[in-house]
Amino acid sequence: MKTTLVFGASLNPNRYSNLAINKLRSKKIETTAFGLRGGTVADVQIGTDLNKIQNIHTITLYLNAIRQKEYYEQIIELKPQRVIFNPGTENPEFYTLLRKSEIMVEEACTLVLLATDQY
Repeated sequence: MKTTLVFGASLNPNRYSNLAINKLRSKKIETTAFGLRGGTVADVQIGTDLNKIQNIHTITLYLNAIRQKEYYEQIIELKPQRVIFNPGTENPEFYTLLRKSEIMVEEACTLVLLATDQY
């Protein structure tokens, strides 16, 4: 099964990452999450240790470009098939690194992709 990692997950129900977790699960998409604080959203445990995450198909980012920098290597090491850059997370520098590692880059809104069955 193709697993999605919500990167920058929040326990706050008003945050887009939280909405994305709920929408992914409502569509029965295998979902895991990484954030600064652990907890549970829907039936998804938010992890705080990237070393415990593996077999990821898609990463959907909810961190701005400045905060992404410290995770470049770790995200590439996860070897996802694609990384979705949601609005506000655009990062041409990171696009270049991902493409060099043969990882697909997509500028899109995960919530819109899910709502329009384009995910």
